[in-house]
Amino acid sequence: MTGKLILVRHGETEGNVAKILDTRVPGLPLTERGAAQAKTFGSTLLAPPRALFSSAALRAKQTAGYIEAATGVPSVIIDGVHEVQVGDMEGMGDAESHAIFQRVYRAWHEGDLAQRPPGGESGYEVLARFLPVIETLRTEYLTQGRDGGDVVLVNHGAAMRLVSRTLAGVSPPFTTNNHLDNTETIELVPRVDGGWECIRWGRFVPPFGYEVAPTGDDPMG
Repeated sequence: MTGKLILVRHGETEGNVAKILDTRVPGLPLTERGAAQAKTFGSTLLAPPRALFSSAALRAKQTAGYIEAATGVPSVIIDGVHEVQVGDMEGMGDAESHAIFQRVYRAWHEGDLAQRPPGGESGYEVLARFLPVIETLRTEYLTQGRDGGDVVLVNHGAAMRLVSRTLAGVSPPFTTNNHLDNTETIELVPRVDGGWECIRWGRFVPPFGYEVAPTGDDPMG
């Protein structure tokens, strides 16, 4: 038996509270509530992970640091798994900017990966930097014959939803309507055929056919 890949959204930041598009590294730090969320997540893991990684963003590094303190597993920063870059809309929190981002983001989930927010990344570019990291983690930690244990990767809501939709074939509108709260997870199990099975998406488990209206979370959830 191999372990799971557990993608964890970072704890709450002031950007999340203000509902702004905060994507550029290093970004904003955790709030006190975000730190408490990260501590709780680490303390409630059923077993220490085999390996613990985070993106280079400050909020992800801080979240991973609290998980490290709770589990004793050292956190390692890994490149390529930062949030979707929104370019010219960085730091914006107005309704129009949110609508532009969500329109582009929904298009990605529906198969049009060439679209991009003004001055930002396309879906192709997000996947091109993120998916090789996932494949490396699979090869090094989650292949048959290796010791068991989960791999935890602290990263970002919009990026991890797109990546999980791509890897596990979970379809919109579920993937676009179901945002992730801070420190919620998407859990992926490697299949023997080289694919992935999604066994958790936030508070949901398969089958992922839940008809839920779009949530009003911060735009990056």
